[in-house]
Amino acid sequence: MTPISSLAVPERRGHFLLESGLHTDVWLMLDALFVDPARTAAFAAALADKLRPHSVSVVCGPLLGGAFLAQAVAAALGAEFYYTELVSNAADSGLYQAQYRLPRGLTVHARGKHVAVVDDVISAGSSTRATIAALTEAGASVGAIGALLVLGDAATTYFAAQGLAVETLAQRGFDLWQPDDCPLCRQGIALDDPQRPQTHP
Repeated sequence: MTPISSLAVPERRGHFLLESGLHTDVWLMLDALFVDPARTAAFAAALADKLRPHSVSVVCGPLLGGAFLAQAVAAALGAEFYYTELVSNAADSGLYQAQYRLPRGLTVHARGKHVAVVDDVISAGSSTRATIAALTEAGASVGAIGALLVLGDAATTYFAAQGLAVETLAQRGFDLWQPDDCPLCRQGIALDDPQRPQTHP
């Protein structure tokens, strides 16, 4: 199996706004994470082994990266694959404002399904929370969460309080700050929103 240490995800240092509305000083550049399907399959198989005891019938991931991984994990488990898509976010106007939805064609099949929510990397857990909300609204139950990498403990602490296990292949430290308590804001360092669409002249 490909070791998780081979991920070698490039990162930027600075002052960043996350989808959750929280601030951090590290941005992981995940665009090329799944360019090697064989490596993705190896990671997915390892994560599937951790999720198998939860006996889920569906694996669901948020677009983009989470859905790519979720599809591979679903294949390894012999489960159905669902995805959610971002429909709105106002990260600069409050915490955890992102909303995701299931496509209509999946919503009609979700009721009564037992689901694992899978994302590539989880930090604050914004897209995971919103995906769980969309599944719950559709009548599904979420039995576990999976990720290749978990950053910090904010998400695992939150989900543990909801009775949800987070299965991961690796975990590392990560700084998260609320806007009112951000040391980089106090230093006057400009805030970068890497998820905002780029405009070109």
